[in-house]
Amino acid sequence: MSLTDTKIIRYRKPRKEDGGKVWELIRSAGALDLNSAYCYIMLCDYFRDTCLVAEQGGRLAGFVSAFRPSGREDTLFVWQIAVASEYRGRGIGKTLLDKLLAQCGERPVHYVEATISPSNQASRQLFGSLARRYNIAFIARKGYPAEIFPGHGSHEEESLYRIGPLQPKPVSV
Repeated sequence: MSLTDTKIIRYRKPRKEDGGKVWELIRSAGALDLNSAYCYIMLCDYFRDTCLVAEQGGRLAGFVSAFRPSGREDTLFVWQIAVASEYRGRGIGKTLLDKLLAQCGERPVHYVEATISPSNQASRQLFGSLARRYNIAFIARKGYPAEIFPGHGSHEEESLYRIGPLQPKPVSV
């Protein structure tokens, strides 16, 4: 591998072997709920068609996990998206979302959903920019109130954001 190859960000479907690295990325991200390493291994294995990793020179730069909710095959629920701190500000999160939507082309996605806590400004901006690129609505609804999380007050509420309906091709902004 040449020096220039190490500067290229590559996007690909995850492999189960990526699960441990994804766990480390989420743990270091700080703003996201950290699930078990086993959970990330399963996501990278069983949900690889709705997840992506971004890497540079073998180093994990970003990860997005998503799934299609049962009974709503036209919807992609984005569970977590993280970019390593040293890679932030390069558009990797935006590219992860765009490439994930593109790879779902055989079974088109008409709506993107995500739950976002009030303090997660970066996620609101990221999903808002997706809505602007597609020139579509970005609507917040009641999601998961803080009271249903264990630990009484240890977790913020999570509003449900819905983007759509998606057009076949994003508009440039």
